[in-house]
Amino acid sequence: MGGDCLDVGEEVEIYPARRRARIRGLQTHKQSQPRACPVTRVAANLAGAERQDLQRGDVLAKPGAWKPTNEFDAVLRPVRDLARPVTSRGAFKVYVGAAETDARLRFLSPARLEPGGEAFVRVRTSRPLVLDVFDRFVVREAGRSETVAGGEVLDVMPQRRALDPHLRLAARAASARDDLPRLLAAERGAVRARDAVALTGSSAPAPSRVGDWFLGEDLLDSLERAVTDGLSAHHRDHPLEEGADLRSVRAMVAAAVVPAGAPDDPDLVETLLRDLEDRAIVVRADAAIRLPSHRVALGGRSAEVENLLSAIGGYRESTPPTIAELKASGIGRDVIEAAARGGLVVRVGADLVFTPSFVERAEAAIRGATGGITVSAFREALGTSRKYAVPLLEWFDQRGATRRQGDLRFARER
Repeated sequence: MGGDCLDVGEEVEIYPARRRARIRGLQTHKQSQPRACPVTRVAANLAGAERQDLQRGDVLAKPGAWKPTNEFDAVLRPVRDLARPVTSRGAFKVYVGAAETDARLRFLSPARLEPGGEAFVRVRTSRPLVLDVFDRFVVREAGRSETVAGGEVLDVMPQRRALDPHLRLAARAASARDDLPRLLAAERGAVRARDAVALTGSSAPAPSRVGDWFLGEDLLDSLERAVTDGLSAHHRDHPLEEGADLRSVRAMVAAAVVPAGAPDDPDLVETLLRDLEDRAIVVRADAAIRLPSHRVALGGRSAEVENLLSAIGGYRESTPPTIAELKASGIGRDVIEAAARGGLVVRVGADLVFTPSFVERAEAAIRGATGGITVSAFREALGTSRKYAVPLLEWFDQRGATRRQGDLRFARER
């Protein structure tokens, strides 16, 4: 019953069909009961499910408690009087709990089951089963109507990627149930905590947890190295950029986790990226990600920086060249953007940059106009034109430094 008690009146799920129903009544030995707990022999009266909808071997449990599977890994041991090896050839039936189903066997290690030995096997069934790790089952060879082996479930939903099956399954076979979340995280690189409970039957946490994810023990270290190495290379190749764009850093995270077996899941990538930020491994600035030690390096482009400051300063401070004009004069956009991020210039709108001193003078003019200031008065106070005055006032509006009322701008309180 999914490891939890069931109460009259609550909603339940019928597995493996995943049909919802409601418990109308519970009886044990013809006595009505308000609750049934494992392991109790109980009859359940269900609302929302007809008898013809149910099959022998179905399981009643809380919604989301199980993940039905058509494939599982197990350790197989022969019956005592087995006369010949069991191989993948042949038709088999598997019996687990009250369920019976046709099955195929693929031997993982060794290649067949010898009398007196044991083998790790992958079992594929013709109908979904509800299984728990360490459940026991029986295997019969259908053609000979002969019981050939018994088994113990080790992995209820194995992945198909290449891992040493003997080492993986031997570790599971030798483990206690509460060790399984750690093993599961190590096998998969990362697994959602709620899925780990359904796949292992244990609510014990894995040693490494970030948000809703259990992680393999080495994943965080390898991820940190991959991202710091990637950002270091980006800063070296693009010293004027504040950092790498978010999409590129997400790709760095994905490139680190997927080879470790973790799913290519956007939520996992974003969770790990947030963890790197929380631990101050990286710093997010708007849409850019950088290392904490990175600073925009303008030293190598000092001549262009001096040309930029000269072009927008001095007598041209109130009517500086546009960015397009600055680029045409040989000053790179990357230098302009880097100078803006470094506070050497102030970027206003899409095509203008001013000196910080001019912007301070503009704000002082607004604050000095106690009755508000018009575009015309603002323009005259600064000795500029509407081409510059209007974008600058709109920039102050967007930053919350001014409030517009009709044709007037008023300074907001700091």
